[in-house]
Amino acid sequence: MIVLSQAAAHEIRRLQATCDNPDGQFRLSAKAGGCAGFYYVLAFAESVESSDRRYESEGIIIVVDEESDRYISGLKLDYSQDLMGGGFRFHNPNAVKTCNCGNSFAIDIGT
Repeated sequence: MIVLSQAAAHEIRRLQATCDNPDGQFRLSAKAGGCAGFYYVLAFAESVESSDRRYESEGIIIVVDEESDRYISGLKLDYSQDLMGGGFRFHNPNAVKTCNCGNSFAIDIGT
């Protein structure tokens, strides 16, 4: 399961309204790389595969590829503004370590 805060859902809707594909579903994935081993990728899905997992939170469909789901299942996505600007905040129960940037994480190799 992936859970969005109301603030994250609001920001996703705002971004979606400004993109070329306003009907695209919100895609969340994890890719190898970044400061800690993996990093988060947020996009609007051009296409959805039959193997993709689909979650719904705050009225938004979230699409996650099967491999990424292993690393981000249970994630809570928030959005907040502060003096340094706004950004998404990831609360991943699978992460054993995160980078100071907040967008990179490490997992236990046994998972």
